[in-house]
Amino acid sequence: MIEKQASGTPNPEGPEALKGLRLTRPSDQAVGFQAVLNSMQHLLREMGPLRAFTAMNKLNQHNGIDCPGCAWPDPDDERSRLGEYCENGAKAIAEEATAKALTADFFASHSVAELAALDDYTIGKMGRIAQPVFLPDNGTHYQPISWEAAFKKIATKLNSLSSPNEAVFYTSGRTSNEAAFLYQLFIRAFGTNNLPDCSNMCHESSGVALGESLGIGKGSVTLEDFYEAEMILILGQNPGTNHPRMLSALKKAVDNGALIVSINPLEEAGLKAFADPQQISGLMGQSTPLASMHLPVKINGDMALIQALIQLLLNFEDEHPGKVLDHSFIQTQTSGFQEYAAHIQSKDFNELCRISGILPDQVHQLAELLKFKKKIIICWAMGLTQHKNAVDTIKELVNLLLIKGSIGKPGAGTCPVRGHSNVQGDRTMGIYEKPWKWLLENIEKNYKFKPPAKDGYDVVESIHAMNEGRVRVFFAMGGNFLSATPDTLYTAAGLRNTDLTVQVSTKLNRSHLITGKEAIILPTLGRTDLDLQLGVEQFVSCENSMGVVQLSKGNLKPVSKDLLSEVAIVCRLAKATLSMCSSIQWDQLQNNYDLIRDEIERTIPGFEDYNKRVRQRGGFYLPNSSREGNFPTGTAKANFNIAEPLVTILKPGELMMMTIRSHDQYNTTIYGWDDRYRGIKNERRVILMNEKDMQALGLKQLDQVDLFNYHEGRERVARKFLVIAYSIPEQCCATYFPETNVLVPINSVAAKSNTPTSKLVVIELKRRN
Repeated sequence: MIEKQASGTPNPEGPEALKGLRLTRPSDQAVGFQAVLNSMQHLLREMGPLRAFTAMNKLNQHNGIDCPGCAWPDPDDERSRLGEYCENGAKAIAEEATAKALTADFFASHSVAELAALDDYTIGKMGRIAQPVFLPDNGTHYQPISWEAAFKKIATKLNSLSSPNEAVFYTSGRTSNEAAFLYQLFIRAFGTNNLPDCSNMCHESSGVALGESLGIGKGSVTLEDFYEAEMILILGQNPGTNHPRMLSALKKAVDNGALIVSINPLEEAGLKAFADPQQISGLMGQSTPLASMHLPVKINGDMALIQALIQLLLNFEDEHPGKVLDHSFIQTQTSGFQEYAAHIQSKDFNELCRISGILPDQVHQLAELLKFKKKIIICWAMGLTQHKNAVDTIKELVNLLLIKGSIGKPGAGTCPVRGHSNVQGDRTMGIYEKPWKWLLENIEKNYKFKPPAKDGYDVVESIHAMNEGRVRVFFAMGGNFLSATPDTLYTAAGLRNTDLTVQVSTKLNRSHLITGKEAIILPTLGRTDLDLQLGVEQFVSCENSMGVVQLSKGNLKPVSKDLLSEVAIVCRLAKATLSMCSSIQWDQLQNNYDLIRDEIERTIPGFEDYNKRVRQRGGFYLPNSSREGNFPTGTAKANFNIAEPLVTILKPGELMMMTIRSHDQYNTTIYGWDDRYRGIKNERRVILMNEKDMQALGLKQLDQVDLFNYHEGRERVARKFLVIAYSIPEQCCATYFPETNVLVPINSVAAKSNTPTSKLVVIELKRRN
């Protein structure tokens, strides 16, 4: 069966003409003067000097704006007055706080079909949506609609459903704590737990693995731990592009004597060396080497590598009793060690190395570095979480930390590096399709209604439900659902199968152009915008990757007077939709965000004195059991996990493809056409390949190919990609998303977490004539 193109989706045929690719040598360092220059260019082009200075002067500062980019934490104490942000943070601000506005005239002049024919970059650069708009059934253009009419139309449709479970409410990770809490409260009062969110597609595997192994689905380290660590392992992550401020912490760790090891199919510039732009030497091009070792593991070879490494450490312990493993920690704090050790010792070391793609000598070298270290931090991102065995692979990292006693002590622990700036906070607030029992009990006690107990749909389940006609309304609180999700054409068909799609957004994106029979866009304030309710300034709060909750206060004049905050949108929609729950004072909550934080305090554990503590310099840390050396699992201890590496058997001509970001993008937002660190300029439709694979397939540099996936007998295709020889393990290749999300099968998901396996897609290549 061949997947057919749905009008308005990213065209698998590719652009009419590829843009004029230019290749340069991949960079040996990250940041430096070029990053500063690029930041300024984006800011000035989109905002102008005064607006840009006003925002950037407060970005990531105490009592300022929390960056809407990644979730890397800010220093607890002093923050640089030169700028506590990175290049991608500057691009994110420029994108959100652009002075360009899309008014009714814009939508009257541009049909949905016309806009859908554009590429994602061009769509994103149009500007901020300035007023609510509505696309009627069989309509060709969005047209203005009043806020009251929009809320009434949405409420009427929701209340006409035969079951609340016929609606899905998606959440993007930029949503604030205050908005997220009210959003989930409204949805559960409406009667469903259909609360898919972007976590389902990224770190859901981390949450499941850490929850089962350690009793809490969050990382354990703080920023200060990096400065005390002896060794930092970084797997499946590219911090130079995706979390650039992490490089400052890694530099400080190296300066304090830590060793850094990079484990990833691609060697990335950000882990080679860091040119600190806050120092004259960094601006002049001098850099600090970071990773002392890089292991180019095969795609999904990480578990095999870690098991081989642990086998060597167990052997070293026999040679140096009591010096390699932490037996006191193992005996008192863990469960299952003897069975786990026997499992590892039964494995064939050379076979593990073969599966991982790493030479035995290199594994020995890493083991020697780790042998006597006790303060170890392990970082990871989507390179690990988006595989079928992702949960077990992350548990294998925990196994390594457990044998070394490297959890619950300074300078050691787990560090899943999150993407969106409040994706972790949204989950803390209850944005979860599988609600905890304590949350439902607290909601019932505090708000006098019984919330639904049945699990709702996650992202993949929501896409299936839309395609099968079980969902009639799709509501998105931020994000770009279509471009972020797998199996693009199947997802598009699902969205088109609904009666109504609603998007709460700041800017235009492709999800506004693939709609249900009717569609509404509700324009909202961004993180940078001044939020006034009844003339009083409000602030929101966010939780970063390390469990710190701090305030965020916008300071820019909104581009339109017809924008509402996310909080106001939720409160007004709840009032329009719900005929009960009089105990929830939506008007009061909308007008005073302190009252929302009071409600969070009495509903969510860990938020005692919320309003007082969030106003403190740097905010406050939420409780973290594994950081404190407590493991509230079923055994009341940290659990070792036994698993087998997953080996992908390829047929002749097949490759394992992983999707990656370019340096000029953040998630689905495309800032430009260049991938500066990898030396790829002015083109995104490229496939990075090992030269030996190119030779075996009869391909040459810059050959044009089509990419195919045949999972479960369905043909998926992405056309017109240019072949680029790159340093990547054999049988592995890399492409940018969202262009190749069309190849990611909807039914290829991680066990337990149900996360799409975007980091291992089996493909075939066919050269174009």
